[in-house]
Amino acid sequence: MPRSRRRPRPNTASRREMVQQVAEEIVRAFRDGTVPKALAQVFIHFRIDCPAQKWSFRNRFIAALHGHPDARGFRQWQEIGRQVRKGERAFRILAPCVCKAKEDDPDNGISEGDPVLRGFRPVAVFGYGQTEGDPIPEYEEADEFLEALPLIEVAHTWDIQVLTFTAGASGKLGFFSESSNRIGVGVYNASTWCHELIHAADARRGSISPRPGQQLDNEVVAELGGAVLLECLGQTVDSDRGGAFQYIERYAEKHKRTVLDVCSELLDRTCACVALILETAEELAAESLRPCGLAAGELTVPDDFDEPLPEDVLALFERTAAEETT
Repeated sequence: MPRSRRRPRPNTASRREMVQQVAEEIVRAFRDGTVPKALAQVFIHFRIDCPAQKWSFRNRFIAALHGHPDARGFRQWQEIGRQVRKGERAFRILAPCVCKAKEDDPDNGISEGDPVLRGFRPVAVFGYGQTEGDPIPEYEEADEFLEALPLIEVAHTWDIQVLTFTAGASGKLGFFSESSNRIGVGVYNASTWCHELIHAADARRGSISPRPGQQLDNEVVAELGGAVLLECLGQTVDSDRGGAFQYIERYAEKHKRTVLDVCSELLDRTCACVALILETAEELAAESLRPCGLAAGELTVPDDFDEPLPEDVLALFERTAAEETT
């Protein structure tokens, strides 16, 4: 009997060549002005009455960075039938300290009795994921949306926590936090998700710029890379070339650069990030195809594998089969 063979590894050179070709095609479209209109953003909005909906964007973003679409105080969770799990630790948001003015202040347009902001105080809250009890259907649906994202298994294997948040009027569609290893998405658009996943791959390669804030090179790599990644997956509409061009153009103009210039300069780095994600996905797919019960390494077949079964085993088999047919 022939021995089993190792499954051949994916052809890395051909994959990277494909990524390069897709990236160059998109850059040519940028150059020639043949990109479609940008797709509209479909915002994630939880239509439930929760205290966090009234928070400032900064406080909602703090909750999102801790991995929660919703956060409340201990008793607030009890009011809706949920309990904070034993051992969970609170995180803090900043609540305004407001008091009434004791006298008129004409210089600042304040009259006696008007509410006046005197500062902020830290307030302890717990996130939805730190509680248990009555489920909130919208949050369960959000989890289903996340699990259906393309290449979500890559994020899982890189130990990245992926979450949703309400983007609202802040203008922030998504984020990647290298320090906490989290990705947040505030829209249903696949291009935003892939943009953040490219950021994660860039950080994993050690090529991401460590300077704080949104840097030109990081943003161009993420936006171009997200479009390339989706087109490599055959999702040519979701890749949103028009949106990618507008995004890159906005950053390029701030630095007095052209879209073609920055994309060409960062093309190799972009392709390397896309290839890393695809390679990881293919390795995971290969692992999932491993036959149940087989461990890594060579399959050892005993020398007597092809020998006839003993007579008593054959007799038992024939007797059992006869009983089942009667």
